[in-house]
Amino acid sequence: MQSNNEFQNLLRDLISGAQEVSVLWQIAVLTGGLGLSWWLRRQAMIRIAPQVSARTLNISARSMGRLLFPLFALVLVVFGRWALSHWYSTHLLNIVVPLLFALALIRAAVYMLRRVFSGQEWLHPWERFIGWTVWIGLALHVTGLLPEILIFLDDISFHIGKQRLSVLLFVQGILAFTVSMLVALWLASSLEVRIMDAQALDINQRVILSKISRTVLILVGVLIALPLVGVDITVLSVFGGALGVGLGLGLQKIASNYISGFIILLDHSLHIGDIVTVDDRKGEVTSLTTRYVVLKSDDGTEALIPNDTFITSTVISQNFSDPRLRLILPFQISYTSSVEVAMDIMLDAAKKRQQILTNPEPAVFLKEFAPGGINLELFVWVENPEGGALRLRSGLNIEIWSEFQKHSIEIPFLPPQPPLPKAR
Repeated sequence: MQSNNEFQNLLRDLISGAQEVSVLWQIAVLTGGLGLSWWLRRQAMIRIAPQVSARTLNISARSMGRLLFPLFALVLVVFGRWALSHWYSTHLLNIVVPLLFALALIRAAVYMLRRVFSGQEWLHPWERFIGWTVWIGLALHVTGLLPEILIFLDDISFHIGKQRLSVLLFVQGILAFTVSMLVALWLASSLEVRIMDAQALDINQRVILSKISRTVLILVGVLIALPLVGVDITVLSVFGGALGVGLGLGLQKIASNYISGFIILLDHSLHIGDIVTVDDRKGEVTSLTTRYVVLKSDDGTEALIPNDTFITSTVISQNFSDPRLRLILPFQISYTSSVEVAMDIMLDAAKKRQQILTNPEPAVFLKEFAPGGINLELFVWVENPEGGALRLRSGLNIEIWSEFQKHSIEIPFLPPQPPLPKAR
């Protein structure tokens, strides 16, 4: 059945009135299909959508509802058109089916874009562009102008060796590559969410599995897109040779960072949440990517450190094998103060803090008799101190200083020395 005659045939039926019964039956099938689709969508939203959206496809209930209605309607209208075609003409339904397909295609494409590129402002004009492109293509298809445009685009061609290339081939290639990449990225994003929620796996195992799955899906998308545009997959051997030459000439760092990222994840030398120091940068590991590690310092700044730095440099980790952290707080008291009272005050202040562990328990030591006073040190062990070690130190210092004043414990004070006279 030719699409370029459907619109004309429908107009002829409406004007002549010869097919009034046929048109009425088509309207009845369309109305029934839309009504049943709305009911099926509602039932799916109540019974199926919560489980599917949360566990399987990682899709919101609202997005699933907007996608299910045109899909249900498309299936029902196609079935109704097939049944009605045994007795009457179906020119109206032949036009409605592409409309429903276009609506489902637009909503699926927009959802995938929002899922893959979440929170990006530049998506809005692209969503409108996709909608207008699909609707314009549908209008050309219904009016019968699309085949002529496709023939015109195919006639604009040129040859490279024995290969014939045309504008139509380029357009088909761009569409096929875009669709395959979009589907691959959407599947990778959904699979990544499910892998990261798998509590049975270690965090490093989840990260590496999500990255491997994304890489494999993108590679499969490329392998599917290339034959669709008429490109021989054997050309990948040429690309592989060029990539090898590129690695030898100037891409060593990129390859090194990529491989180092997998090594870090596999040998469990680094985890998200670790407090590490590398290249004079100290902070918390907040993200592990294929190229770099994000290190967030106490002041909120984030450093992107290449993965190979963690392989080739010395990394100081505060919680590699033991999450506990020992803090040493030094104090100096005067020789006229009671050492025993000062030590008891320091020990009691440490025992009042919930962040400080009782095993090993806090301890106070007399370090030395210095020229300016008696040096004491408070040793405490903490595990993930809330607000950081600096806040804990500050709280202990304030409390100990307050108790020192109450018990007449003096801290030596050396006034600033006057500058030496200049030699004449």
